[in-house]
Amino acid sequence: MKCIHLLRAVWLALILVLAIQSAPAEDNASTQESASQSLLRVNSTNQVYDFFRPWIKKPPFSRRGIGALIDGGRILVTAELVANSTFIELEKPATAEKSTATVERVDYDCNLAVLRPADPAFLSGMQPLALNGPLKVGDQATILQLEPNGDIAQTLGRITSISVGSYPSESGAFLLFKLGAPLQQRDGSFTLPAIRDGRLIGMVMRYDARNQSADVVPTAVIRHFLAELDSPTYQGFARLGMAFAPLRDPQLRSYIGLKEPGGIYVADITPKGSADAAGIKKGDVILAVDGLPLDQDGNYEDQDYGRILFSHLTNTIKHPGAVLPLKIFRNGQTLDIPVTMEVANKDQAISETHLSDEAPKYVILGGLVFIELSRPYLKEWGNKWASSAPQRLVYYDAFQNELPADRGRIIILSQVLPTPDTIGYEDLENIVVTKVNGHPIKSLADLSEAAKKPVNGFQKIEFEEDPKFLFLDAASIQSNADNLKKHYALPSLERL
Repeated sequence: MKCIHLLRAVWLALILVLAIQSAPAEDNASTQESASQSLLRVNSTNQVYDFFRPWIKKPPFSRRGIGALIDGGRILVTAELVANSTFIELEKPATAEKSTATVERVDYDCNLAVLRPADPAFLSGMQPLALNGPLKVGDQATILQLEPNGDIAQTLGRITSISVGSYPSESGAFLLFKLGAPLQQRDGSFTLPAIRDGRLIGMVMRYDARNQSADVVPTAVIRHFLAELDSPTYQGFARLGMAFAPLRDPQLRSYIGLKEPGGIYVADITPKGSADAAGIKKGDVILAVDGLPLDQDGNYEDQDYGRILFSHLTNTIKHPGAVLPLKIFRNGQTLDIPVTMEVANKDQAISETHLSDEAPKYVILGGLVFIELSRPYLKEWGNKWASSAPQRLVYYDAFQNELPADRGRIIILSQVLPTPDTIGYEDLENIVVTKVNGHPIKSLADLSEAAKKPVNGFQKIEFEEDPKFLFLDAASIQSNADNLKKHYALPSLERL
């Protein structure tokens, strides 16, 4: 099996090299000269919170990437490069001249960020890269890397696919280029610019060495990000707020009376999302978006990229506040419904998909550690968290849209710190809290307030699973609070 995979990888690499060699290459010397005036090495020191012990941070680590200077004195990088950064340094490759930098804006949904040097004069003499226009499958592009001595290494590749795909934040799907290129690991390869004809086509955010394929954030997404950045208030990327299923089943199409050749089935609606506010309902069939017919898989014919998923229209082309007309089929009738596109309300999320650049919330009551369910917490179980983390919590995270709209946050007793007040409860962990002192709990703020109202001198905490409830002596908790903080070096017993 290993030999088959190896032969496949060699075969793909050979085809890629032959294809690239058979096409006219860009002028390497001119690319080298122009790019040297537009690229900066970005050194980022990052430190993330420990979600198992949310009152402390994990040890710091460093990431190195390449930033592209664009108009307005901004340096474009991926959001992952500077996530949870505590210090950012810019470096000119040729001269090793350095400057500190700050994050002007970061958007983890689209995995993009822009930096500014502390000293604007640091960019003197440099030339910003212009953004390229739409590309097509088969077009060539050059990925730029930096050697330790500051020389620019160029790797020529081809765009092998253009689709709508997932980004690292897992909170949405956006336009995605796949670029076949035989990249080699070099100093500072976490973020890499890709260019064509001296213009930026996107930023490489992932590279699969086995398949020699790079995932690129394309300029269509970058332009949306920059346009929002230049608006009076940054809103980011809108969401339609629905899940759909293909309509390839002829029996289902016959059952709902659909005679149109295309269309997709609305399988779920996000409460208080754009589609919900417009009156779109579960069971509707969407026939066209913005006047463009959809096929049975939800694709439409895009003037720039050909056949592509309609999410490109809703998530990238349309900005927050724009009106998107939908043509739907409902109960035998065809309706036109305008949808005002809005960003997802993260306050409505039951489990956050990412929590960067902010400290996680927690409450410690007598040694019981309470947190809010989030995907970063589940990811503390490692790369296979979906199978190794507590399955009840994984289920809540994966199917949170199916929970009641007023469910609120899911509060977990994540662990028990051994104290005189928690004797007998030491083995409890990762169970969902329902009530404290008779008060329903939908947030950590609810829990904190309910704990101020003990019943008959005791804190009564109720759970979904066994044990269904437990009791703590309220007076003892209060008298032992300072010792608890001192013993476990806790900066505070709660962060809300």
